[in-house]
Amino acid sequence: MSLSPVILTERCILMINFNNVEISYGDFVAIKDLNLSINEGEFFTFLGPSGCGKTTTLRSLAGFLIPTKGEITIDGEDITNSPIETRGISMVFQSYALFPTMTVYENLAFGLKVKKVPKAEIAKKIEEITQKIEINKDQLRKNVSELSGGQQQRIALARALILEPKILCLDEPLSNLDAKLRIGMRTELKRLQKSLGITTLYVTHDQEEALTLSDRIAVFNDGFVEQVGTPFEIYNKSKSEFVCDFIGDINKLEIPLIKYINKKSGKKLDESCEGFARIERFKNNPVEGYVEVPCTVIDSEYDGVLTKYTLSCLGQNLKYIKLNDGSSNYEEGDSISLYLNSDDVMQYPNN
Repeated sequence: MSLSPVILTERCILMINFNNVEISYGDFVAIKDLNLSINEGEFFTFLGPSGCGKTTTLRSLAGFLIPTKGEITIDGEDITNSPIETRGISMVFQSYALFPTMTVYENLAFGLKVKKVPKAEIAKKIEEITQKIEINKDQLRKNVSELSGGQQQRIALARALILEPKILCLDEPLSNLDAKLRIGMRTELKRLQKSLGITTLYVTHDQEEALTLSDRIAVFNDGFVEQVGTPFEIYNKSKSEFVCDFIGDINKLEIPLIKYINKKSGKKLDESCEGFARIERFKNNPVEGYVEVPCTVIDSEYDGVLTKYTLSCLGQNLKYIKLNDGSSNYEEGDSISLYLNSDDVMQYPNN
């Protein structure tokens, strides 16, 4: 089995390109003028809320949908209208799409049998993939219906990889798992992708999942890509109000608070529009260059590691997180001060 790691140099190699792609269903335009490039060996995530077009885009790459306009290329070759089986793509669906009455071995062998791979070669490939995915050999004899959700997810991934695709597409593959298992599988998926170096496209609505797994992220909104960037860029340098508000936990700063920050800092934030600041950027101790904002505690949520407070500050509510480090927590009605650097305020006057 030739799933050897791809060594990426500083010069990225373009593998997938969406060029002016439009996808319509009758009069409804699901994807509008999409231009997007994915590099070889990248873990690239399509992120956005339900109905934004991310799965539609993935399905057009895999060949389940044909764009109304534009072209899709892989390694410079136009595959817009190519048959699914010629694209070198394997896909793992949210439902896993396994055969429940077949054994794990039969599920893994199915695609290879369709390709008329010799029986001995099939056995060899299954042995290799079970080692890579860490599937217990005892499970090979079990029917898929006997396995847990996490085990089924591993089988679906193994069945996709055993075909040795150039590109792996994953459509919300972890959404059916419980929270703890989802985190564990997320770590395993990233480890596997890095070890194999396979170009991977991942669809999710989970911001934490996208930030944790991805080399780069495309944030979709209503059929458009709002921003493409690294997790750091998407989170810290959000290019639109939608991206800023969709990614992570954030405070919206109303205009009276913007004016207050300008007055206290001497900075010139735009007083015609609201601002945004990540909740972890607020400090509870004085810092040089930061503006002091007086607040009153009105609510709290304790989650073990952190406590999230809701505060009333200059006529609006703000959220603040505090590490539970053994020091005393705030009580409802306490007067406290938060400190904010005006450089951490993001604004979008033209949105």
